[in-house]
Amino acid sequence: MSDRISIDPAICHGKPVISGTRVLVSTVLGALGGGDSIETVLADYPTITREDIAAALLFASELSDYQQTDYTTAK
Repeated sequence: MSDRISIDPAICHGKPVISGTRVLVSTVLGALGGGDSIETVLADYPTITREDIAAALLFASELSDYQQTDYTTAK
């Protein structure tokens, strides 16, 4: 994944977390999407850094880079 995001079946049921914490990437993204500022998220989760939040955003960006392939014409 990355050095800041980890997925381990033994931690939080294998959901992506900020490495070294049990802070779910989805929790960080949900807070930001709900209108919380980065400063608020950092205050709410003091074990994460601004760089961790940037990694969570990059992770979401990479996951959302969905491309549709037309399998009827693809060879």
